[in-house]
Amino acid sequence: MDNQPNNFCRLPLAPDEKEHVKAPTRMNEITWRIFRIMAEFVEGFQFLSESSREVTFFGSARLKQNDRWYKEAEKLGKLLGKYGFTVITGGGPGIMEAGNKGAYKVGGISLGLNIQLPNEQRANEYLTRGRGFHYFFIRRVILAASAQAYVFFPGGFGTLDEFFEIVTLIQTGKMQSTPIVCVGKEYWGGLTKWMEKTLLGTYKTIAEKDLSLFTIVDTADEAFEIISKSEERTFF
Repeated sequence: MDNQPNNFCRLPLAPDEKEHVKAPTRMNEITWRIFRIMAEFVEGFQFLSESSREVTFFGSARLKQNDRWYKEAEKLGKLLGKYGFTVITGGGPGIMEAGNKGAYKVGGISLGLNIQLPNEQRANEYLTRGRGFHYFFIRRVILAASAQAYVFFPGGFGTLDEFFEIVTLIQTGKMQSTPIVCVGKEYWGGLTKWMEKTLLGTYKTIAEKDLSLFTIVDTADEAFEIISKSEERTFF
C-alpha cells in the first residue's frame, strides 16, 4: 500500500491535465502581451503630450501628388502649420504625406503615427517627429485621442472605418463634441444621401441630429475656417 502513491504518480497524464500543465506558459505569454500593450499606450500618450492644437488627417495612402485631394491636403497642412496647429497623420504616403508635407514646408509641427510592418517602409519624409506602433488598435486610439479637429479626405475602407468610429464615439458621448470635416463633396455626398435615405428615412437607425456631427466641404480653405474656430480639447 505504501508504494501506491508512487505508482500513481507515474501514470500518464490525462488530456485535460496536460492542458493544465501548459497553462502557466500560456499565461506568461498573455501577461507579457498585456504589459506590451500598456507600454505602447503610455508611450503613445506621452508622445502626444508634447504637442497642442492637434488636427488629425485621414485619407487614402494611394493618392499621388498630382491628385486634387493630395493638393488640397497639402494646402490645408500649410494653413494649419502656418497658424500654429500640429498636423497628425498615420505617417504614410498619399493624403498622410500631403498633410505632413504642407505643415513641414512652413516650419509647422508634423507628426506621424505609423504602424510597424515587416518589409515595408511606411513613414514619409515630412515628419518632425514620428512614433511606430506594433498594435493597430493602439495606433487608432492614439490617432483619435486628442485632436482639436478630424479631417477626412477621400479614402478606402480604412478611412471609412476611422470616420464611422469617431462619429460613433461622439454620437454616444464617449468623446466630447469635436469638429469632423469631410473634404470632397463628390466623394462624401453619396454616402450622406445614403445615410439620409436608408439609415434615417427607411430604417430609423439614426437620429436626424446625427447627420450634423460632421460637415462636408470642398476646399482646404473651407476646412481651415471650421478648424480655426474650434476649441482645443484634452485627451478623451
